[in-house]
Amino acid sequence: MAGFAQDNHLKLAHVNSMEIFNAMPETGTAETEIANMNQSIRTELETMEEEYRKKSTEFYQQQDSLTQSIKVRRMQEVNDLRERIQTFYESADQDIKTKTQELNAPIVQKIQNAIKAVGDEQGFTHMMEAGAFLYISPKAIDATPFVKAKLGLK
Repeated sequence: MAGFAQDNHLKLAHVNSMEIFNAMPETGTAETEIANMNQSIRTELETMEEEYRKKSTEFYQQQDSLTQSIKVRRMQEVNDLRERIQTFYESADQDIKTKTQELNAPIVQKIQNAIKAVGDEQGFTHMMEAGAFLYISPKAIDATPFVKAKLGLK
């Protein structure tokens, strides 16, 4: 009968890094900055959409009285506005993603450094993300409180 080899040198722990991330004061600051950026983008987008609606409505109301060349030019203006809105939206979306990564990277690095320090101090051979397990025994070591303490969190 085959069994699992038992290694008495292993010392495992699990960590809830998302709980730690959410408890970091820097996370709140980053979320506020991203929310402000989102609001600024939303305001700009609303302005652009209002301009599009106005030009579009104006064009459709006047199109029967316009010469062909004016009609083509104004239709192109409306189409250009729609394309600019789409381009702005895509660019703004990328800006938000980039800024989020930029703001979160030092927080994640700080957490990773604390996890490593706790692992070294406590003699853990492996520390894994708690959410990756299907089952965690009540006897398992939860290193989350140690990492929070290392970071000065409650």
